[in-house]
Amino acid sequence: MNMRSHIPSRWAAPIVIPALAAILALTTAALGAASGPTTQPAGPKPPPVAPPGPDEIARSLARGTGFLLGSQNANGSWGSAGRTKDLNIYAPVPGAHHAFRLAVTALCVKALIEAGGDGAEVAKAIDRGEAYLLAELPKLRRCEPAALYNNWAHAYGIRALVRMYARRPADEARRTLILQLIADQVDRLRRYESLSGGYGYYDFACHTQHSTACSTSFMTATVLIALNEARGLGVHVPKELSDRSLAALRRQQNPDFTYQYSEMFQFYAGRPINLPAGSLGRSQVCNLALRLWGDQRITDELLKTWLDRLYARNGWLSRARKFPVPHESWFQVAGYFFYYGHFYAAGCIDQLPPADRPHFQDHLARILLDLQEKDGSWWDYPMYDYHQGWGTSFAMMALKRCQR
Repeated sequence: MNMRSHIPSRWAAPIVIPALAAILALTTAALGAASGPTTQPAGPKPPPVAPPGPDEIARSLARGTGFLLGSQNANGSWGSAGRTKDLNIYAPVPGAHHAFRLAVTALCVKALIEAGGDGAEVAKAIDRGEAYLLAELPKLRRCEPAALYNNWAHAYGIRALVRMYARRPADEARRTLILQLIADQVDRLRRYESLSGGYGYYDFACHTQHSTACSTSFMTATVLIALNEARGLGVHVPKELSDRSLAALRRQQNPDFTYQYSEMFQFYAGRPINLPAGSLGRSQVCNLALRLWGDQRITDELLKTWLDRLYARNGWLSRARKFPVPHESWFQVAGYFFYYGHFYAAGCIDQLPPADRPHFQDHLARILLDLQEKDGSWWDYPMYDYHQGWGTSFAMMALKRCQR
């Protein structure tokens, strides 16, 4: 999951003055999709893999489920600030950890609903996790003027609530409550939107009531996907809100459908993090978000090209797994992009015609099955005690989509 840290100063671009970013947004928003790329060059192809059997995937999901059941906190949540390392990301207490815990809990609840099976213990864990989300999401706020980690929890909270809505269709009172809470989370995202459109998670420059955070492509895409699910239940999503986010995402799109890390990188497009290998963990989520919001340039062939690139060049992402310093790996990749990127790759596979999916499902499943830890978890970046929760949830939900 993506509680992003500072980009190391040894290669970070200078902070763009927020006012300049807003001016650029206003002057380029009108261009929209018309100025964007229209073609996609052929990419690399991965070597064949042995298709995993359904029993292998089922056993892996059962082990992941067992890990989530055993790691749930007494209050129904997942994750804590209790375990740490010498280097940690900026996390002002208590707000940052409230946001982290809510985001991870939302992912764990969603994963258990989708991939945990029908056992009584799973149902009990889901109920406890849902109770925590229903009680705590209404309290979620901006961590402090400089930190907006809450945006991750608003987005993943919406997606968990959408799954919760379908669990007990006969309980109208509960469904009404969930719809109201989804609408509230959409409103929070309206409040914490970046001044130039889209979403970021740090605002070190101005600390204004309306955030001047530099929007990032991947967070903006994450929010857009959540907003799409909210509107699928009939929750009102203001058109101007989605339009500004779509414009921000397109501004960060390169002609080859790589995506810049953030808007400040429009002045540093040649940095390694913005090249195809550096964008592997972002292109999937950004392509998926644009596809869901009707962008006709995100064709089946484009999705296939970037899925094959993810598999063929997987080493660029995998090399960063478990590195303790963000962005220290090749192409400035950070470890926390790994399972995040593969989770959204599974969402891209879902967009393809069923007959075209097996090749991509088999490659994705093979990657994830081979990386499961001995305790049944998956993790890619050590961060307090949240990383196994988000890694396991992302991997389980992706694996579930690999079952035929």
